[in-house]
Amino acid sequence: MDVKVSVVVPVYNPGDTADACIRSVLEQSMVPEEYEVIFADDGSDDGIQLRLDAIAAVRSNVRVLHLGRTGSPMRGRNVAMAVARGEYVYLLNQADRLERAALERMYARAVETDADILIGRLVDGQAPPSKIFERNRERADLLRDRLLTLLTPHKLYRREFLDAEALAFTDPGGLMAEQTFVTRAYLRAKVVTVLADQVCCHLGERCEPEEDPYVHGAELRELLDVVDYEVLPGQRRDRMYAHWFRTAVLRRLAGSDFVLSSKDRAATFTTLRELVVQRFPPRLDRYLPVHLRVRAALLRAGRLDQLLLLAQAMRGTRLRAELKDLLWEDGAFTMELSVEIVRAGGDPVRFVPHGDDGLIWEPPVPLDGLALPPEQADVTHAASRARFEVYIRHEDTGLIYFLPVTCSVTRSRHRNGIRLQVTGRARLDAASAALGAPLPSGLWEIHVRMYGGANQARARVTGSPLNCTGTLANHSERLVIPWWSDRGELGVCVEPRSFAESIVLVSPGATVTPQRDHVFVVVPVPYVPPSGGPPAELVLRRASRGEHEICAPALVEPGVPGQLAGRLIAKVPTRRIYREGFLAPGDWRPFLRVEDREVGLRFKVGMSFGGRVEVRAAVAAGRPAFRYPLFKRVALRIPGIRNAIRVTRTVQRRYTAG
Repeated sequence: MDVKVSVVVPVYNPGDTADACIRSVLEQSMVPEEYEVIFADDGSDDGIQLRLDAIAAVRSNVRVLHLGRTGSPMRGRNVAMAVARGEYVYLLNQADRLERAALERMYARAVETDADILIGRLVDGQAPPSKIFERNRERADLLRDRLLTLLTPHKLYRREFLDAEALAFTDPGGLMAEQTFVTRAYLRAKVVTVLADQVCCHLGERCEPEEDPYVHGAELRELLDVVDYEVLPGQRRDRMYAHWFRTAVLRRLAGSDFVLSSKDRAATFTTLRELVVQRFPPRLDRYLPVHLRVRAALLRAGRLDQLLLLAQAMRGTRLRAELKDLLWEDGAFTMELSVEIVRAGGDPVRFVPHGDDGLIWEPPVPLDGLALPPEQADVTHAASRARFEVYIRHEDTGLIYFLPVTCSVTRSRHRNGIRLQVTGRARLDAASAALGAPLPSGLWEIHVRMYGGANQARARVTGSPLNCTGTLANHSERLVIPWWSDRGELGVCVEPRSFAESIVLVSPGATVTPQRDHVFVVVPVPYVPPSGGPPAELVLRRASRGEHEICAPALVEPGVPGQLAGRLIAKVPTRRIYREGFLAPGDWRPFLRVEDREVGLRFKVGMSFGGRVEVRAAVAAGRPAFRYPLFKRVALRIPGIRNAIRVTRTVQRRYTAG
């Protein structure tokens, strides 16, 4: 049987991090005779060689290449690609993990579209989302579909294509060498296909060695030489150059390694300045946001001091995304948002009015010797196109989907300038948000990314629990509820695991209603089933003394799904002097007891000595560990008493048994 796919995995001292990778490639849904796995070991000494050899001894589709130490995965990839037998070759790293049906799906789609390169959907932890995976693309375009934003080697390559174009990695090489390989492959491929509706690979954490500035500069020159050879002069080449001008040059001059540490700073500055003067002409600045234009001008002028001053002043610039309203419309979750970019101290980024309706960007600090012409500092067009994107991210898997949004830009006076705010609505339909398919179950975070004037930033949506009600999505019997993290960040839970968990997720919205000799603790209930839900009790334990507890039966009042949350109400007696069964001064941690199981709620109840009771924010508490009574704890501190107890218990077991 012909081999359809060869999976190439370079390996070096992975320890336990390779476990998920090895398991995922061995448990593929594709028939073992139809694919092979080639591990290329770069001189490991942690025992992985013996482990891989043992696997290869019992798995006929696994091969292990034992290579000498080079310090780079490039040679291993090259050798493995040279001996691969598959019709297609997939490149994987040792900490990555394939979905079980990944090879089968990618191969089928590649054959269907006759692709030289297929990009399967990647999940990359906390990394910014890639617009590449917004939808499937049968024939992706390098610039229109933003392929340059995904230059890691994780792709399915036709082996005949690799051989015909003599594609190989520079050995040894670093990050830029990988990008050179992928860029050359993009430019020579006839068909590049994107498989977006199926997750194929989960990227693991990758330990990058410290990169030498001179090596980085040399590899970037080699990459630009490839672009010069493959692409004719003109706008297409300039736009490609502008990509690496932003990512490989100017952003390095604002990173923490450059700003906060003087190590290699001079070498980095000198190398990049020489490269910019020779390879990045001023005409490319038109493709840059205004703050990067300023950075480019300072770099060409040789003003390292001003570059550092500007970078330090812009550190901490962030996005503020506030939830204004939350409602359900036809089974879909709708959010009204207000978004703007702010400085580290919380003040909005301001622009200077210019002419009738124009805006000029002003550096956050005065820059000596730099007078940016108005046409270069003008951000009127960029400001008019300011917008935000909303995407959801699965808390466990890192899977990301974009949501449909409508938004508009508003200008307002702020001190001596103009501030930009983008307001709009985002809609989450759990029945179709996964590229037309239902969302998988679990907790989903809600993120916002904004492009506005001079900056791009992203953040979680924050706000107080405005609406804690849940609903059955589009009458599909799948419960969807909003939830808030311990930092006040909004999310959505699809199909909570239990009635109690659904209450825990919205419990930061709890309130208290004090009466003369008792208090009502009210916890929102996002959805009450028609049966009314199981019996529940609210348990309060004194934070400093876990053995003091109050147990109060709770009444669950149903709400209106999608309109009004239900309520869990518990009547708790109060007393200013401690007495068993009464709420007394101090902090108390709440627990919900349902069907003899307890879960901690995400708030605490505090009572002052004056009798004032209030709810305070807190993370969910675990059930306190068992503690002996005070007298017994003191007695156990007497020297020799623990040994005496052990002897007594031994005698009792020996002579009283039976």
